[in-house]
Amino acid sequence: MASVPSLASSVNQRVADALASALPEAGGADPLLRRSDRADFQANGILALAKKAKANPRELAATVVEGIPAGDLIKEIEVSGPGFLNITVADGAIISTLAARAADDRLGVPLNASAGTTVIDYAQPNVAKEMHVGHLRSAVIGAAMVEILEFTGEKVVRRHHIGDWGTQFGMLIQYLLEHPHELDHKSDAEVSGEEAMSNLNRLYKASRALFDSDEEFKTRARARVVDLQAGEPETLALWQRFVDESKIYFYSVFNKLDMDIQDPDVVGESGYNDMLVETCKLLEESGVAVRSNGALCVFFEDVKGPDGNPTPLIVQKSDGGFGYAATDLSAIRDRVTNLGATELIYVVDARQSLHFKMVFETARRAGWLNDEVKAVQLAFGTVLGKDGKPFKTREGETVRLVDLLDEAVERATAVVREKAEKVGLTESEIVENGQYVGIGAVKYADLSTSAARDYKFDLDQMVSLNGDTSVYLQYAYARIKSILRRAGDRKPVADPELELAPAERALGLHLDGFGELIAEAAAEHAPHKVAAYLYQLSSLFTTFYTECPVVKPEPELVVGENRLFLCELTARTLSKGMSLLGIRTPEKL
Repeated sequence: MASVPSLASSVNQRVADALASALPEAGGADPLLRRSDRADFQANGILALAKKAKANPRELAATVVEGIPAGDLIKEIEVSGPGFLNITVADGAIISTLAARAADDRLGVPLNASAGTTVIDYAQPNVAKEMHVGHLRSAVIGAAMVEILEFTGEKVVRRHHIGDWGTQFGMLIQYLLEHPHELDHKSDAEVSGEEAMSNLNRLYKASRALFDSDEEFKTRARARVVDLQAGEPETLALWQRFVDESKIYFYSVFNKLDMDIQDPDVVGESGYNDMLVETCKLLEESGVAVRSNGALCVFFEDVKGPDGNPTPLIVQKSDGGFGYAATDLSAIRDRVTNLGATELIYVVDARQSLHFKMVFETARRAGWLNDEVKAVQLAFGTVLGKDGKPFKTREGETVRLVDLLDEAVERATAVVREKAEKVGLTESEIVENGQYVGIGAVKYADLSTSAARDYKFDLDQMVSLNGDTSVYLQYAYARIKSILRRAGDRKPVADPELELAPAERALGLHLDGFGELIAEAAAEHAPHKVAAYLYQLSSLFTTFYTECPVVKPEPELVVGENRLFLCELTARTLSKGMSLLGIRTPEKL
């Protein structure tokens, strides 16, 4: 495993060294190198430095140019405008750097030198409740962040903070106690997620109806909540049945999403019960929380209600019950103390931003978070329908997640079937690819939008072969694999002696930026940047393939081999990038 410095970082270093010798007081200053449409790169940091040193920027730029040796890395460098440097790298440097990337399993992407332990809290469904479209984003964005961070060398602990506690369980458990066969399975065979959910749905509706209409049942249900919180064995055993039944259903949905969720990573609200009393005690003794009208509260200068009075974070209610804040603060203590987290990421709906802002600030005041241990909310926007309003069914119901995924797979399978004969796919390959394309389309539509923004859920657009869709990227990958198969005995060979066509250079420079892009996406928690990079890579490949013959008409041998090399590295980069987003790349489409 060898990390390969990018051309941008090598050029940046050369310019910085020349800058330091031309203007010693600017030693270590950043030349601010950017990609440019005038040359390969533009350095535009000299202006500000010259101003500071009261020097003429064009003269300083000219001195810097003299200090940079032309040769193997930099082919051409010129001063432009008031003191910008336009820099063109040598063709040989592009191919040599890409050859070093190709020789490495990780494509030369370096590991983060300051990697730590990140706990990611994502995909948080509720026990005994159906997953709807709102659960999609947390799962998809969280899973992509797990992959991206692990690829940079971070130790990632996954946490699924499922809603498995609270007053509604009194009603459910009491009903099951009085109707003991409601969760029985039809047979001993493996239970489908669909059957598990319909059991839970039926029981939920029946218990709710009874709760709303029968005062005596309501009283028994409320007493059952007290038993649950006290850990009474029979009550806990029945509660566990709801959790187990729900997991059958959850896992079936995550399976459809092609997502791997392991049992030990599912630590719901109940997982922190034993810590709640101590969390409150620590907050009260340190003075971070105070009693107000019997409730344990944390106050903030900048959080006020509509009446202008401070709105506190309530950690413990006046009746002694614990709210979400107590659980969330206990989870922070657990993740920092027991799991050794250096960063906590919460992939949670933007509408909960105020709650998390208050929870994080409370944890900072208590000393559980500090400069070494950070917590961030990766807040996401809402999924909208084509009409731009929150996504609902015609009847105004929330859309069931399984229905949505099934429809996406159905549409995608039709798209795959249209071209299947041409590429010789078998029926089982059509079905498998239909799943990869359908689920990939749903994930990519979500991940190609910045998480904070709302996005429109439009299946027609998502499975389209044109535009910024995962299908377009999957087809680009499959096309490259087909080119490599058609090349027969000819092998990809990188040749740094060749002169490159403009489309080859553009593709090569973009391929070289993969490592820097990954570092940026990891640091900024921005999977949409990976999606944007891959879309641009596919577009640059399409231009390259149109302008530079690879197999037919057969180019001169060496040129053809070098182009096959660019094809192969593009395929590997596409496949790696897509896998970080949780999307599969079929070899034939």
